[in-house]
Amino acid sequence: FWIFVGAFLGVLFSSIVMVLFTDVSYSEFWDNIRSVDFVNASLAALVGVGAFILSIVILVPVHEAGHLVCGLLSGYRFVSFRIFNFTFIKVDGRLRVKRFAVAGTGGQCLLAPPDMPVEDIPAAWYNAGGVLFNLIMLIVVAPFLLMDLHPLLVEALAIFCITDLLLILMNGIPLKLGGIGNDAYNMIYMDRNIRSKRAVMVQLSSNALIQEGTRPKDMPEKWFCQEGDVDYKNPLEVSVPLMRASRLIDEMKFEDAYQELDELYRHKADIISLYVNEIACELAFCAMATGRQERAVELLDKKLRKYIDDYCRVMSSKQRVLCAVALYIDGDRDKAQAIYDALYAGREDYLLQGEVKSDLAIMRKILG
Repeated sequence: FWIFVGAFLGVLFSSIVMVLFTDVSYSEFWDNIRSVDFVNASLAALVGVGAFILSIVILVPVHEAGHLVCGLLSGYRFVSFRIFNFTFIKVDGRLRVKRFAVAGTGGQCLLAPPDMPVEDIPAAWYNAGGVLFNLIMLIVVAPFLLMDLHPLLVEALAIFCITDLLLILMNGIPLKLGGIGNDAYNMIYMDRNIRSKRAVMVQLSSNALIQEGTRPKDMPEKWFCQEGDVDYKNPLEVSVPLMRASRLIDEMKFEDAYQELDELYRHKADIISLYVNEIACELAFCAMATGRQERAVELLDKKLRKYIDDYCRVMSSKQRVLCAVALYIDGDRDKAQAIYDALYAGREDYLLQGEVKSDLAIMRKILG
């Protein structure tokens, strides 16, 4: 797919650049294109593909670096920095690289908010940093298009600039992508909605502790309390009861967690798909742990099992679900024990160390 995208962008942006920055008319350009031999046309297409891929590889880290720098300058504390599937995290004062991925994201910079009342925590620069750095990159590179360079280099630079501009627009214009607010949307929404801002700060704070090895049950209970009804179309608000359910599971209050998750699942039509999958996974686990095997089988359809398989190598909670499936549904205790043993042996490879500790403890509990 991306090869065709790159080829298309190569031809499109080449035509735009040639018309805008030379005295060649649009019709003359396409006459020249039709007269170009196959080798040169193929070379231009390959340059388009390569330039587009290289642009993404460069611009995603630049965007996340903007969040990092502006967040640190706003008083936040470094937690992790992810580019594609590789996450840099500080362990015992040293940077380590671990594998982690979130569907629909090419990178992520996570920082812990400063210790102050939620309404006083600065959020604007943290959110705006990515767009700001992409804008700086565009200002630096765009002037090279005015230089007398080789046409293929001009094509590559044009693709880089247009890709950068698209990222700026996608993150700088307030909108939702796949139900998730972009940087500009979150910045404006948090400024207007204190509940959403509080939810984000709880997410950031709890994520920092989990990555550092703290289990959910050991976090302040008040973090996960929420007054009033939940706006299920707002992922920021939905994250709070979902985290509360995770804390209940860690406390091994499986019945309470089941009720919390079941209520969330009833509103799945309003909740983003990523959260629906997470809710379904934990609801299936709690169903198994509370003797509701038929409900668990119903939830664990082909789609959810694929989701579990896709994330079981980076999220220990999925190994916990698989352990429960082996024990409660398949009736294979040896397989369940093997899943526990494998997780224990590879526990240091996971990013979310607090989650790993929690899942190992829960698996020991259900294995008896």
